[in-house]
Order: sequence, then C-alpha cells, then structure tokens
Amino acid sequence: MKRVSRLTYAAALAAMMATSALPAFVVPAQAATLSGGFDVGPGGFQGNFNPLAATSGFTWLSVYYEPLVTYDEKLQKVVGLLASSYEVSDDQQTYTFKLADAKWHDGKPFTAKDASFTLELAKNAKTGSVLAARLTAISSVEATDDKTLVIKLSAPSASLLDTLTKVMMLPEHALTQIPADQLAKNSWWSAAPVGTGPFKFGRYVTDQYVELTANTDYRGGKPALEKVINRYFANPAAAIAALRAGEIQFTYVDSNDLNTFRDNKDFRIIEGNSFVVNYLGFNHDSSIWKDLRVRQAVMYAINRDAIIQSLYGGAAKPANCGYVADQVVPQDIEAYAYDPEKAKKLLEEAGWDKINGNKPITLLTYYTTPLAANVMAAVQAMLAQVGINVTPRAVDTPTYNSIVLNPTPDVAQFQMVYAGLQNGPDPSSINVGLNEKQIPPAGPNVVRARMPELTKALDTALGETDATKRDARYQDVCKVMNAELPWGTLWVANRYGVASAKLKDFVWTPAPGGGPYQAHPEKWSIAD
Repeated sequence: MKRVSRLTYAAALAAMMATSALPAFVVPAQAATLSGGFDVGPGGFQGNFNPLAATSGFTWLSVYYEPLVTYDEKLQKVVGLLASSYEVSDDQQTYTFKLADAKWHDGKPFTAKDASFTLELAKNAKTGSVLAARLTAISSVEATDDKTLVIKLSAPSASLLDTLTKVMMLPEHALTQIPADQLAKNSWWSAAPVGTGPFKFGRYVTDQYVELTANTDYRGGKPALEKVINRYFANPAAAIAALRAGEIQFTYVDSNDLNTFRDNKDFRIIEGNSFVVNYLGFNHDSSIWKDLRVRQAVMYAINRDAIIQSLYGGAAKPANCGYVADQVVPQDIEAYAYDPEKAKKLLEEAGWDKINGNKPITLLTYYTTPLAANVMAAVQAMLAQVGINVTPRAVDTPTYNSIVLNPTPDVAQFQMVYAGLQNGPDPSSINVGLNEKQIPPAGPNVVRARMPELTKALDTALGETDATKRDARYQDVCKVMNAELPWGTLWVANRYGVASAKLKDFVWTPAPGGGPYQAHPEKWSIAD
C-alpha cells in the first residue's frame, strides 16, 4: 500500500496554516483575559452549552458549571467539588453528600434541592440527557436538608461516582418551568445559563467565541483573570496559527503538530494518556458482520504497529480489548498481530464474496482532524488489500450522534464506525457502549452489540462490591471482548495540549471527553 507519511501531513499542516483564513473578528487583547481553543480536538464539543447533552467538551463547561464530585487533575481519585464530603454505606447502595456553601451566578444559594432537581433531569431521557442510561441504578434522590443529599441505589454500582463527575449541577429556580421535552433546545443554554463556577456566562458570538467573566463572589476566592474566552476554530491548524500569533494562549494539538513547539521557550507542551480506546465498531444490525471470522479478518488486516509509528510517531499503544491498564488486561488474550494472509483465509472461509462481494462499506466517524483523516486512509488501504472495501465518511459530532443514536438508524449510513470510548480512569465506563441493555434509545451502545456473555461479564463487574475482586471481573470483560470482537479495538493514543509560557497555574489534563477534573480556573493567570 501507499504509505501515508508524517511528512505529507506536516506539509498539509504548513499549507493550512499559511492559507487558513482566521475569523474576521478580533477578540480584544487584555492582560487579564485568557483566550483558548478549549473545544478543539476530540476532548471538545464546539457549540454545545448544555452539560446534559455533553459527550465531551467538559474542559470548557466546567469553567462555569460544577458537579458534586470530580477527578483530581491526575485522574486517580474522585474528590469533592460542590460536595464538601460524601459517604458510602457498607452495602454500597446509599450515598450521602454534604454540600459546600455555594451560590449560583445570580446570587441565589445552591441547595440540595438543586442537586436533586439536576439528577432527576439527568435521569430523564426526555431532557436529551446522555447520562440517563448511566443512572438507572438510582432508585431515589432526596434532599434531607438544604446541605444534605441522599442517593439510594436499587443495586450496588461501581460506576456511580464516575458518572456523577459528569453531572453538572443546574439551578432549579431557572429551569423548573421548562418542560422536560423542550429543555434540550431551549435558548437558555446559550443566552443566560447560570452555574456555580469561578466564571459566569458573558456572551456568545455565534460560531465565533464564548466569553465568560469572573465570578467575584466565587467561594474559592475572586478569580485572578477577568475573562476567559473560548475561540472556535474550523480545524486544529487554524487554532495552532492563532496560538503562534499570540491570539490565544492554549489549544489541543495532534501528536504530529508537536514539532512546531518543541524547544520553543514561548510554549509548554502538556502530554498525557487519553484513556480512550479507538476502535472500529461493527454495526451488528448489518448482516455483513454476523460471522466472527469476518470481524477477526478486519483485525488481522490492519497493521496497527505501522500506523502507530508512522502516523502517531509512536505516541500510542495497541489495544486488544476495551482496556489497556495492566491490571485489567489478561496475559493470554489474542494479540491480533498483522497477518493479511490469515485475514484473506478467514474471509474465504466465511464466504465474504457472497456476504458482501466488493460493495462499499460506509465507515463513519466524528474525528475530523488531518491526523484522523490519515488514519482512516491507512485503514481503508489495508482493508482493501484483503478485499474489504470501506468508504470513510467524517462528520461533526451532532451529525454523528443523530445517525448512530437513532432508534431505527439507516444501516447503510454506518455499517462501521471509527470512534473512541474511555477505558479509564474507571473501567466501568465502557459498559454503556457495549451492554445489550444500552442499545439506543436506552443508551449509547451504537454498534448494537447483542452478546449475552459480554453483557453478563459487564453486569458482574459493575455489581462487584469487593474492591479486591473488581480487577478480575474486568479481566473477564476484556477476555470476552477480545474473543467475540464487538469492536475491532485498535490503540490508545497520547493526547497533547500546548499552552503559552505566560500562563501561570494553568491546569489542563488530557482527560476523556475533556474531563471534568480539578483544574482550579480561579487560579489561572497570565504573566505581564
């Protein structure tokens, strides 16, 4: 196959930077203003203001909204945020949260009634909540007093705290009059949203930027910055050009962009594990993937090591199930080493010519960066070598979601997806992507995997209350994934951000979906 080289990508990037027209507007430069491309890349969700609908973009949303609990900046443990403390009962079915003394941006007090109201919204799929499927174990939510919230579960759930890190608290007094089925499309989100964070909503200039202003009454102290601005960019190249020109002070970058900033004292490269497994998702409602041998052939046909070295520059590692953490990956699973001859043999045994012939297969993705385009081209070429004809189709995230989450999707629109789902910091996270109970509209099992053994393994792991046995339960999940291939798992890549050296106390973590995590935006500042 023709190699898609890093030099080709670099040349394309340089050309884009030289010719890309930056937005016509100019955000006024101020010493106390931080501008960034916070929603550039896979951790962003440009144009989304509604945390109930957010599958990413939490880096930005958590500057003005806050959850009860969040991860620390190393993504190693869950800590309190709007909850000053929490306790879990011995049977792990009752969670009691003591709330911090906080105020909404409009001055009204944040109470346990707000927290209860928010959780009811998040549990209700009619609100457009993408979290509803993750909260089904909650049997009741009660505000026992203004500062105490009690959540009771119908059965223990190892994933509850992880899910709660993504439930941004919302004001009951501002939203209670909006019918649940009208909430998702209400103008409130982009016109007058109210949170509890260190910055409050200022204005939104359509498709250009969002401006937040300091919440001078923030319980953590007056923010060091006066404003934080999220600039929107058509692509990473335009964001990089703005960063180099000093128009913004931070953006996400692909691994191939790093040479632009290495050994440059004016910038700081931030690197970390994405915790996201990239995979080829087989739409199991499509007849072409019914035979396991066909799915195995896809795995053997792709030279993952070559892609990792040539396109990611070595900044990724192969994944042979939905996990990569050593403690949840068994030693004896199939490595699916590159073997195109074996792939051809499996396809012949399965009768691929009769199953599909050479008909094009739509490969849908929401990854729209140049690096992703190169990866898709490489995968397309490798599969073509063994007789599988895929046609990549890259769309924006809302379009992707509208296609794959449709209860009765047109199979021809996505017989296969190139996507990602976090495998950490909590391994329970992939349950929603693979459990049979999470098939749309119930949840985001977009590949429509109906594998009883996999669902049983996931349910067992989620219900394991003994922490010493949990890793073994997730190893069982890994074994089933590796053997049955609901996904063709590919790799976990590192993720990168670049910040101006002038930024002080700035925290950005390459977290799945952009977080949330403990970032203390109130401490961010810019040196003169």
